Parts: sequence; C-alpha cells; structure tokens
Amino acid sequence: MSLLSELTAIAGELKLPVETGVFTDTAPNQYLVLTPIIDLLELHADNLPSGEVQEVRISLFVKGSYTKLKNALTRALLRAEITITDRRYNGHENDTGYHQYTIDVAKYYELEE
Repeated sequence: MSLLSELTAIAGELKLPVETGVFTDTAPNQYLVLTPIIDLLELHADNLPSGEVQEVRISLFVKGSYTKLKNALTRALLRAEITITDRRYNGHENDTGYHQYTIDVAKYYELEE
C-alpha cells in the first residue's frame, strides 16, 4: 500500500477526478492533483530501515465555494488515519476561476519483505 493509492481511493469515494503531478485532461469544475513530497526511510541502531514515511501534497482546485469539499476531504483523511501536516488556502486563479487549497499529508508504512 502507498499513500498515493490511499489518496486516489479517497478521491474516488468523494467522486473527485485525480491526477498525479499535473492534471492532463480538460479540467472539471473540481479536481485533485497529488504531488509526492518525500519518501523517508526510518533508520534504527542497525542502520536498516524498518519503515518509511510518505508525504504528499494534495492540491484541491474548485470553481465556486471550496469549503464543503475541503471539509469532506479532511474528514476522509482523518478517518483513513492519514496525518495532516499543513492546510492552506493558496488563492484564487483569476485566469481560470479556480480556488486552490492545499493539504499536506503524511503516513508511516512498515517496509514489506
């Protein structure tokens, strides 16, 4: 399991189109872009990693009010036990009409053998 796959599943539950990195299709009125930030291997005394922390930036783009969708996404992330490390409004894009809101998330995964 990876954080990107969990986030893609959450987007599906919320009926939100999602892309990784950049949206390539004609953009709908609301969608998500997932950008991987970091994959950190946790080291212990033996210098062998036992798990990794994955972090992803979720960019929510919405024409119109974004508040209801932001709150639904936040609740879904918390239900999935995904840690929210930052949330911020990035502004309104006058040329496209989208509000952009970002949520940075992280989750620890045990390394599979």
